[in-house]
Amino acid sequence: MGKRKSDDPKDVIRKGKSKTQLKRNIGYFDGVSFIIGTIVGAGIFVSPTGVLKHSLLNVGVALMIWTASGLVSLMGSLCYAELGTALPFSGGEYSHIKRGLGSLPAFVFIWMSTVTKPASNAARALLFAEYAIQPFYGICPAPEVVKKCLALAVLWSLGILNGRSVKMAAWVQTVFTLLKMMALSVIAVGGIVLLVGGRRENLARFEDAFSSEIPSASQVAEAFFQGLYAYGGWWSLNYMAEEMKNPSRNIPLTVMTAVPTVMVFYLLVNISYLTVLTPKEIVSSVAVAVTWADRVIPSVAWIIPLSVAVSIFGALNSSVFTLGRLSYAGSQSGHLPVLMSMLNVHSCTPAPAMIFSTTIASIFIIPSDLIMLTNYFGFSAWLMTGLTCASLIVLRYREPHLYRPYKVFLPVPFVMVAMSFFLVLAPIVWSPNLQYVYAFLFMLGSLIVYLPFIHFKLHFSFLDKITCHLQLLLEVSPADGLAEGKCE
Repeated sequence: MGKRKSDDPKDVIRKGKSKTQLKRNIGYFDGVSFIIGTIVGAGIFVSPTGVLKHSLLNVGVALMIWTASGLVSLMGSLCYAELGTALPFSGGEYSHIKRGLGSLPAFVFIWMSTVTKPASNAARALLFAEYAIQPFYGICPAPEVVKKCLALAVLWSLGILNGRSVKMAAWVQTVFTLLKMMALSVIAVGGIVLLVGGRRENLARFEDAFSSEIPSASQVAEAFFQGLYAYGGWWSLNYMAEEMKNPSRNIPLTVMTAVPTVMVFYLLVNISYLTVLTPKEIVSSVAVAVTWADRVIPSVAWIIPLSVAVSIFGALNSSVFTLGRLSYAGSQSGHLPVLMSMLNVHSCTPAPAMIFSTTIASIFIIPSDLIMLTNYFGFSAWLMTGLTCASLIVLRYREPHLYRPYKVFLPVPFVMVAMSFFLVLAPIVWSPNLQYVYAFLFMLGSLIVYLPFIHFKLHFSFLDKITCHLQLLLEVSPADGLAEGKCE
């Protein structure tokens, strides 16, 4: 506004060719960084104890469960790779469920995700703030107000970064993924050196790996659940499929690189912990990696708390990026306000969607007790994974001629569907809690919104005026339907 309009025919043609569209800026290495960065958070550094605890301190069983959890995650990611290459759209599971099972299941997914995913981001931001601030307070606890202020600052910094530049967000993700993998390499290599050294006390736990009590089937299942939780995030690449360069090639290749890499590092790091610490010491430790560093590299043990903060920051950046794409896809399908499907005219990023998801995460940070309530929504993640794999099976039979550059072995999605519904029901059956009822009622509450606003298309005209004003304020416009965009 305020600038003289040009009547030059060349300018008119240039404007006609300029398209507001998500650009394919994410390459193979960026994709690997996003997957690894999402999976590897603070857990492997701080508390990789759930698997060992529920394995009754049986080293052999624990290592087998870590391996099996990685293989199941790889199976799931290969199912998602088929969907991502056949339907390379933003939104991940949401887009696939909508195509395979219809509008209502997809709306239920985005309804639940609007709560659970921002709450997860809020929890990560608070944990980062705790690790970043605590060294300045020594043995005294850091003030809650300071932690929350830093958490909000970090969350909005990443939200703004991801809303302004995909390339810069991908660069940050790559750098922080490399830093966290360097920290894991220090732990893994340190363990290998001690193990190869052949000291008797280091080898004893592995020579009689299965000598401890064998856990029951329910205990193995609980340990397995803990292991799968540690691999959470393998599904993140499909949220950015629309922005992947050459998705037909890069999505399967990225998945087959990232998930096995995490498997190998998780196994080596756990072996390193078991080389230095006894199973009882691991289970009782508040921060296993810190205890390990105090034993092996005491002079530079400060590296580990720093590495935890770096790891959380990288995981948060990846999660902020993917959550914005989910809101963008939901808006494109009419399940969220139309403003969130608009792109910034300068950077071609879904800035309104980023602002929306970051605002909800901020709400969870301020009264942080809300985050505890969302712990009981965890079963919904595996429910949606099961529905996504079911969508793959439905599409195989309903749309047999759909172009699929990559096809997973058909029994794999059937196994994933069965596994997913087992993981949904298991915690509810083993430890029933009234909060699960509340979570289920919240899921049903999606119908109250879906029926009038989505099914019957109830619309308030005053919202159009608000959308118009916000569109001008944020400098955004609807995305064009063509494949190639011209935003830089």
